[in-house]
Amino acid sequence: MLNLEIIGIEVENVVATPQQQQPTQSQDNAVDKVAVLLMGYGEVESYDDFANYNEQALNLLTAKFAPVPTWIYPPMAKLLAMFDLHEWSHQHDKFISPHNHIFEHQRAGIEKNLQAKWGDKVKVFKAFNFCAPYLPDQVLAQIKEEGFDKILIYPLLVVDSIFTSGIAVEQVNNALADMASGTEHWVKGMRYIPSFYDRFEYIKLLARMVEEKVNQDLLKAHLPSQIGIILLNHGCPHEAKGFTSGIEESQQLYELVRLRLIDRFPLISVGWLNHQTPLIKWTQPNAELAAKNLIELGAKAIVYMPIGFATENHETLLDVDHIIEGLKKKHSDVTYLRMPCVNDNPEFCQMAAEWANEHIEALLSEQSLSVNPQLATSMAQASHSHHHHHHGDGHHHHH
Repeated sequence: MLNLEIIGIEVENVVATPQQQQPTQSQDNAVDKVAVLLMGYGEVESYDDFANYNEQALNLLTAKFAPVPTWIYPPMAKLLAMFDLHEWSHQHDKFISPHNHIFEHQRAGIEKNLQAKWGDKVKVFKAFNFCAPYLPDQVLAQIKEEGFDKILIYPLLVVDSIFTSGIAVEQVNNALADMASGTEHWVKGMRYIPSFYDRFEYIKLLARMVEEKVNQDLLKAHLPSQIGIILLNHGCPHEAKGFTSGIEESQQLYELVRLRLIDRFPLISVGWLNHQTPLIKWTQPNAELAAKNLIELGAKAIVYMPIGFATENHETLLDVDHIIEGLKKKHSDVTYLRMPCVNDNPEFCQMAAEWANEHIEALLSEQSLSVNPQLATSMAQASHSHHHHHHGDGHHHHH
């Protein structure tokens, strides 16, 4: 049943504008609700889950850029799990990633800000790409059960492009395809926040965090020109089977933050946190090489600041610590600082909520979608036969 009624929404309260007042259904639509689906990777909290986590990651991530046959995933995941176990448990004293804990704080902080404006019309749910019980299909089932039919997809962990965020969309799409039944899809509205690499407030916050840390910890002992600042981005493969891998967005983010700092601190470099996969060409300089380059230019202190990650995870913690340990052996006269991501900084939670507001407003005010999943099949068939006839006609003209 097509619902053609449009409800006009004022920011604070629902007001039907005169020309749109129709007697039918306006009561139902007045209680429109939006589920904000905040998406991150999720990280292992029990060592038994490593193999499962790796298999999910291989399936979703590695498959997009490495020529790996699928049968190899399970044994490869188990092998990687052994390496992970050695690294996380033995080398790092039973390290448990704080990622999921921080992500929950981010979710709660963003929800608090949104509910201050929208009340219980908006609720923020979290989904993890690789960790049950918060896999997207599990969370979408809960969203449906709680009576939400409008969804804002919001990938939050990594500030890059359609590549990492695309995994989020891929999982949502798979779940929604499985949940479609009958002639009307339960989802009545959708929006998406692709990335915040170019958001002025985020860039300003990152630069300020670096300046405050340097002022507080380094300027007593080092001249500004001797302080090397490495802005850490999520590593990107150059070739990803034709997928846009986020290099451009990440590069732009780096340039924007660098511009805010370079006048005071001349030694600034991007540092890419790459996954050292064989046969794949990754973004350079990597985080280790970036430090070596700055030390060569006279840096006596190195600051590692993650800008491409909004949430702490094993890459920003373990990987960066590893790199620092290695550098200390060769350059023991240099001071090293590892800074945190923005995490659940109240200012960040507020701006992240702010970025969602326009989409929530649109979802609440625009006409509901009415999608019949069964039509998709007949449309696909129609386009095939149309395409076929077209080619047929072409042949007739030639003969």
